[in-house]
Amino acid sequence: MQGLKVLFIGGSGTISAHCTAAAVDAGMDVYLLNRGIKDSRPVPEGVTTFVADSRDKQAVLDALGDHSFDCVVSWVNFTPEHVQQDIEIFAGRTEQYVFISSASAYQTPPTHLPVLESTPLKNPFWEYSRNKIACEDLLTAAYREQDFPVTIVRPSHTYDETLIPFDGGWTVVERMRAGRPVIVPGDGTSLWTITHSRDFAKGFTGLLGHSHAIGEAVHITGHETPSWNQIYLHIAAAAGVPNPHLVHVASDSIAEADPEWGAGLLGDKSHTMIFDNTKIRSLVPGFTATIPFDQGAREMIAWHDADPTRRVVDPHIDALMDRLAATYAPRSL
Repeated sequence: MQGLKVLFIGGSGTISAHCTAAAVDAGMDVYLLNRGIKDSRPVPEGVTTFVADSRDKQAVLDALGDHSFDCVVSWVNFTPEHVQQDIEIFAGRTEQYVFISSASAYQTPPTHLPVLESTPLKNPFWEYSRNKIACEDLLTAAYREQDFPVTIVRPSHTYDETLIPFDGGWTVVERMRAGRPVIVPGDGTSLWTITHSRDFAKGFTGLLGHSHAIGEAVHITGHETPSWNQIYLHIAAAAGVPNPHLVHVASDSIAEADPEWGAGLLGDKSHTMIFDNTKIRSLVPGFTATIPFDQGAREMIAWHDADPTRRVVDPHIDALMDRLAATYAPRSL
């Protein structure tokens, strides 16, 4: 891995920022291509940044000049049109192209657990997932027909300290601290694999420049599968709320009240998802996730509490939770 010349398209997001740092730590020669917009995640020293809109093909070509790469990673492709442009730009220009897909592309709900990379890709509920499947289909065809050197990576729910893992984000914590009810989809007992981005980065960097990963799809997930009730309680404990007021509402009812929130529930979060990590461990021996979610929850709360501007309440979700709680909260006799 040392000395590998790697281009990350994006590279400063929730998952990708830790992967950028891990690649630098591994001795790779790291380049980023983005629009140059600063965010809360600093770029490590030694990283070269190309400034261009990744959706503008000519701007990308102009920014990259005559550079070629051992590995190109796209963190920001969500539709087949995005992927097709990258195939045109990077064919013959990289030894490996890594597409970041999503574990939500797997059969939903799954008929068998744990989920394997061979589990069918089928999600009738969520357009985001269907688009990722279409991207994978295009890249698989390019690999078979054009020898385009693709590796597909499917993260599951991956977080860092900036990302509260609920719809509405900090809104949920704010309501907990105020003693107001928060909505938990379903009965809260479904199991959910949740992965810290630092753990994800350990497996991910091991795939870069790995010849045996070409033509393969692999998911990288943590080994911890708490229930949603436990996830809410870990966040509450980190926020100093010993007894949060949890109101359980069926995902179908949430979807009826708010189709956008419901799509992500019915197409992903409302189903138990447990993953078999045999494949990533075979490609990256020694990979293991070591950050438990209770530690991650404390990191999240500390990061948000460090700066009041980070504690943003979503007024739409806040009002929606009030309405749902008024309808579904148990009544005292």
